[in-house]
Amino acid sequence: MSAVTYGKLKSKKRQARTGNIISFILILFFAGLVLFPIWWIFRTSLMTNPEIYKYPPSLVPGNWLFSNYEKTLRVFKFWKYLWNTMVIIVPSCLAGTFTATLCGYAFARLRFRGKNLIWALCVGSMLLPVMVTLIPLYIGWTRGLGLHDSYLPLILPYFCGGGAFNIFLIRQFILSIPRELDQAATIDGAGYFRILFNIIMPAIKPAMIVVALFIFIGLWNDLLQQMIYINSSDKYTIALGLTNFRGQLKQDWSLTMAATCLSFAPGVIFYLIGQKYFVEGITLTGLKN
Repeated sequence: MSAVTYGKLKSKKRQARTGNIISFILILFFAGLVLFPIWWIFRTSLMTNPEIYKYPPSLVPGNWLFSNYEKTLRVFKFWKYLWNTMVIIVPSCLAGTFTATLCGYAFARLRFRGKNLIWALCVGSMLLPVMVTLIPLYIGWTRGLGLHDSYLPLILPYFCGGGAFNIFLIRQFILSIPRELDQAATIDGAGYFRILFNIIMPAIKPAMIVVALFIFIGLWNDLLQQMIYINSSDKYTIALGLTNFRGQLKQDWSLTMAATCLSFAPGVIFYLIGQKYFVEGITLTGLKN
């Protein structure tokens, strides 16, 4: 290898290393911007109220008052709210993921009359704002079915397809799976359900976990519908309980931020558990070689 060629290779390696360092610094910078509000909430939850209003503000608490969480749990019914929230989320995630998989499989693999029209209506429903259907749904659930102060209006819709976007995501994932697998299973005598459970579902596990995550996040943050359908304080979820708690404390920001940290911690834990499959599902990789 000549000295000129060696010099060019060395220069390219140096440029690549410099580019990687700059990229890493930029990633750290933007990650810090994203995580800074979360840190600010956490550090506020460990301060006294006079320390919170001190100027200039400090990034780190002078005294790490974890006792604020103990005080918060005395007045903030976190465990009861968490249980109520799980009563809604667990059946909704299971039913929504399963029914979205059934619908996505039907649209991706089966042939039936009116399939294209139904698919167009399904995709088109994603264009409707929530506010358009909010009042008709409320009238139907309360006056039509008499479901007042009930969790059922929040759970039952997920037993009917799991949501248009979730169906779309599952369908696109199934379309990336070669049809030859279905045909080989059909030759061996497998029916539609056996193909779905033994071939399709194991291959689309990342997409199913992504659907479950989307349903979890959507229900966890859905303050509007929970406020409409849930009236009694004994049935409050995390979102409703936190809103009511914040209104009671008014200017006690340390306890308010402690309750906020407690409220988003389960969602963060759930995401960290499924983040690997979340990334795989979003990229829509389909079958892996």
